[in-house]
Amino acid sequence: MAEEKYNLKNPAVKRILQEVKEMQANPSDDFMSLPLEENIFEWQFAIRGPRDSEFEGGIYHGRIQLPAEYPFKPPSFMLLTPNGRFETQTKICLSISNHHPEHWQPSWSVRTALVALIAFMPTNPDGALGSLDYKKEERRALAIKSRGGAPRYGTPERQRLIDEIHEYMLNKSPPVPTPVSAPALDQQPIQRHEEEAPADPPAAEVVAAAGETTANNAQPEQRIVEEVREVRVNAGAGRVRVSFSAGVRFKRRVAANADPAATAPKPVVDERWFTYAAVGLTIAIVALLMKKFLKVNGLAGYPESL
Repeated sequence: MAEEKYNLKNPAVKRILQEVKEMQANPSDDFMSLPLEENIFEWQFAIRGPRDSEFEGGIYHGRIQLPAEYPFKPPSFMLLTPNGRFETQTKICLSISNHHPEHWQPSWSVRTALVALIAFMPTNPDGALGSLDYKKEERRALAIKSRGGAPRYGTPERQRLIDEIHEYMLNKSPPVPTPVSAPALDQQPIQRHEEEAPADPPAAEVVAAAGETTANNAQPEQRIVEEVREVRVNAGAGRVRVSFSAGVRFKRRVAANADPAATAPKPVVDERWFTYAAVGLTIAIVALLMKKFLKVNGLAGYPESL
């Protein structure tokens, strides 16, 4: 960059050069932005569509114009990639842009503005200037298309910078997620209840925790637990959870596979027979004692044969 073109004592120039160095020293996977060599007040940027939204995986290019009074006045933003949320080649109206200078704070930077722009993408446009309200399916198609190549815009020097930024974002980009239709578990409906099972653990953790329990000689309880884990892994892609009714069925299978000898009912002895035997024994002892007592005392009428 030809810094000799600019007065390094100018507050705006000092601030911009500082932000350029910070952007290069701490790059982000979610955005990249650099100024043109011939004009440091003109920046090109690209942002990644926010995760868990219809923009996920998309690479959206744009242009930033910094005012001569920067950072005391806000920049203006323009999107160049069709996205279904903001019009292209039109200055968009946001609280971080020049449309609302009353909201801008000098402590904010280009990095701050790009992070805010990513957060604004899935929000409701509410008829704001430069906003669009495409359907999610259309935005999703535009997100996939945006990865195919950078938009064509401006001078050859600007285009080279756009292409470099696009290549950087592609190298940092994860693959575009493809929609998964539910239910994903053998197309069988899963009964849901008011209280659902806990969130599914990551597949890698489940595989690690499973260990050797899937061996052919595993205990029935271990095999059942492993089957549950396999169901949860297969259902994870479609965000399908195993219901509590399925857990009850697995518990019944454990009982059915248990050892019959271990679960056979034990014979029960009626305690009343012990009571009857004790009473009979007591009566016999009392009769024997009475016989000896009467014989010893020679009571009248007592038969000698006793």
